[in-house]
Amino acid sequence: MTLIKKLLIFLIILIILFLIYLKINLEPKIIITDIKITSDKDNDWIPDNLDIVEWARWEVKNKTNYKSWYYSWWFPPINEGVCTDVVWRALKNAGYDLKSMIDLDIKKYTWSYKRVWWKPDPNIDFRRVPNLQIYLERNAISLTIKIIPWDVKNLVEWQAWDIVIFWNHWNNKAWSQTKALDHTAIISDIRNIDWVPYIIHNSAPVPRENDWLIYWNENISKIIGHYRLKY
Repeated sequence: MTLIKKLLIFLIILIILFLIYLKINLEPKIIITDIKITSDKDNDWIPDNLDIVEWARWEVKNKTNYKSWYYSWWFPPINEGVCTDVVWRALKNAGYDLKSMIDLDIKKYTWSYKRVWWKPDPNIDFRRVPNLQIYLERNAISLTIKIIPWDVKNLVEWQAWDIVIFWNHWNNKAWSQTKALDHTAIISDIRNIDWVPYIIHNSAPVPRENDWLIYWNENISKIIGHYRLKY
């Protein structure tokens, strides 16, 4: 390698390091305030939001095998599941029986659950993303679905323990007419350099906690819902 090539490589490295320095030191410093939750439904002295994130993160450590299967006994084994299983298990860790909550809502308002088709099935209804989305739309706080990096007003709405629903509706047809890639995730308490939160989810082959909130929304399936339970 000639001396000129070595100098060029060295110069490129210096430029990259300088750009990183500018990114870290010259970007405006912002603070995203965490919303304080005092609710402790399971009386374990841990706020519900921390309980929810704690279990979602446990799913990552457990490396729960992604397996989309019908179980006649309601719940999949602890080492198996899909994206919705991360959600109901995390809520259960905080004392919320999401299955019973969804089953009851379906019983009262069957007509609003298109995925049920007037034939409720407690073995699987609570594990379907469209049903979860309808339940949350009816019973939870609806929040922004926009993600604006470095925007305090926007990002403060994205808090750990929130639930986000993704749905592939690019062609604007009814879900039954598309190969809908529906998905759900729990918002993490970790944020990237732009202050956009990570998500905790099972998207196969195992659950993961990663910086995919914007990536998933722009490349795989659109965000159609962002919710927070009414604690």
